[in-house]
Amino acid sequence: MSKEMNQLENGKKLTTHERKDMFRRWIFNAGLGYNFETQQAPAVAFSMRKALRKIYPNDDEYIEAMDNHYKYFNANPLMANIILGATLAMEEKDGIKAKDAVQSLKTSLMGPFSGVGDSVFWILIPTIMGSIAGYMALQGNAVGAILWMLLQLSFYWLKMWFFKTGYDSGTKLITSLGEKINIFTDAISVMGLMVVGSLIPTVVKVYTPLKFRTGKVMLSIQSGVLDKIMPALLPVAVTGLVYWLLGRKKWTPTKIILLIIVICLAGAATGILGVAK
Repeated sequence: MSKEMNQLENGKKLTTHERKDMFRRWIFNAGLGYNFETQQAPAVAFSMRKALRKIYPNDDEYIEAMDNHYKYFNANPLMANIILGATLAMEEKDGIKAKDAVQSLKTSLMGPFSGVGDSVFWILIPTIMGSIAGYMALQGNAVGAILWMLLQLSFYWLKMWFFKTGYDSGTKLITSLGEKINIFTDAISVMGLMVVGSLIPTVVKVYTPLKFRTGKVMLSIQSGVLDKIMPALLPVAVTGLVYWLLGRKKWTPTKIILLIIVICLAGAATGILGVAK
């Protein structure tokens, strides 16, 4: 209680509890009222409602601030914590005078931050961890499921840290990050490609029992020829084919799955494909 009183004495209008309340209202309601006109704006207004009421005891200023936050907003829910934390700090410090600056901050950051959030926290990290956890689960190892749950818990902690970072940094956030966002995204992308690529030989199972005979010599086409060219050449080729098909307009994941089933059935019936011993 004394800590919160010290915060109020240092010019802060909101206590730690009130800021955490806004954070929780956002992370559990980021999709609330989503629409194609203002998108996430209803969720932003709902999340900041109590905090803004504390900052603006005057009804007219409170209504003006709420209207300002009801303008178009669309950002990755995880990265949006930085933006909302920074805007809250600006409103708390400068009041209604910061209205235009707050809107400019949100508009300028939601695009770049969404690029990072969508590529890293919605695609790359879940793909990497999901591949590892899924492979361990296929081997009957329960640690895979535990890893996935720990990932979700770490995302909650990360959201909380992002919100605090945004609140503590305020407008300094824009200049302090700079090009570091692009460097971080590129590094994570390379790591993700390496991890997913290394899982292809163990997760994608493609085997052909065909053998090549020359006189008395019997040579397996897969292990004796194809794998000598490049280890796990067949699994890599199949993965590359699926990836290529995903980029074609007329091919959907469902069609690709059906194609794989047909190829497997035809390959097994003709003896071209089989199950490795």
